[in-house]
Amino acid sequence: MIRLLLKKTGYGLLVLFGVVVLVFLLFNVLPGDPARLTLGQRADVTSLENVRKELHLDQPAGVQFLYYINDLSPIGIYEPAAAKGNFSFIGLFKVGGDKELMLKTPYLRRSYQSKKPVWDMLLEALPGTLILATAAMLLATLIGIALGVLSAVKQHTWMDTGAILASVAGISAPSFFAGIVLAYLFGFVLSEYTGLHMTGSLFDIDPFRGRILNLGNLILPALTLGIRPLAIIVQLTRSAMLDVLHQDFIRTAYAKGLTRSRVIWRHALPNALNPVITAITGWFAELLAGAFFVEYIFGWKGIGKITVDALDKFDFPVVMGAILFTAGIFVIVNLLADLLYSWIDPRIKLEQ
Repeated sequence: MIRLLLKKTGYGLLVLFGVVVLVFLLFNVLPGDPARLTLGQRADVTSLENVRKELHLDQPAGVQFLYYINDLSPIGIYEPAAAKGNFSFIGLFKVGGDKELMLKTPYLRRSYQSKKPVWDMLLEALPGTLILATAAMLLATLIGIALGVLSAVKQHTWMDTGAILASVAGISAPSFFAGIVLAYLFGFVLSEYTGLHMTGSLFDIDPFRGRILNLGNLILPALTLGIRPLAIIVQLTRSAMLDVLHQDFIRTAYAKGLTRSRVIWRHALPNALNPVITAITGWFAELLAGAFFVEYIFGWKGIGKITVDALDKFDFPVVMGAILFTAGIFVIVNLLADLLYSWIDPRIKLEQ
């Protein structure tokens, strides 16, 4: 198990390093002067030069990349005075002059627009994205598995045909298109009957009562985000259940006198869940990235919303930080998925 974890962690770190290199190269070829984006169009020459020096823009590209790696690494070399206010750190020992080797949180730099640390902005927006992705995945999992089991048990009936057609339609519908249709239909045309709105976040702001929890705003974006994984889970569950239901141990269970519901839910389904779990874990990571446009369509406050807004304003540190943050979550989720497989299906050997 330890060997597999180290191997998977190594692969994950290589993926993250590749993302870091790609993001850095993309940032350096984008048009626009970061110093002027930070200070505005009316900034004087002296201020621009100071910001360029602070951002290391006066250095060659290779040196800039080393500074960027130093910012992202959990261990870096800084002057304590310069580090204060940017990130949390623990000084280890001095490495010459006023600089120290320190254990720290990754520094994603500061927003050009708000001047806030990007890390703080992402952590502030993360709960909204996690709640949306979790709600969408929970909806897709519960309904998808139930429909998949029903479709397999009722094979060649109208229920089976209906489930297959619905899943094909769900896979074919892009999230941004489904979001626009659902927002217009249920949040505008039928809003008087549904009580739903086209835009809104987890909390509404009332001038007298402050923040008010509104779970109704979660329904449409969660449904939009969960349509495609739901459709895939239906088909995977159906296919896996049909394969398991024809195996010898199922016939043995019936021969022992077990009821049909017990055989299906206690014996067949657990043995059919491995490909479904693979899809669920993979899709959860995908939803964190796929939530970008859904959050923007519904005005949901999350990482996707602030990233699209930042891209519109050329606030590159926020965009870069969001990409790296999402990539890190993707790697962690996939690492946890490997451990989950062995728990769901003991036939999988972690030592391999």
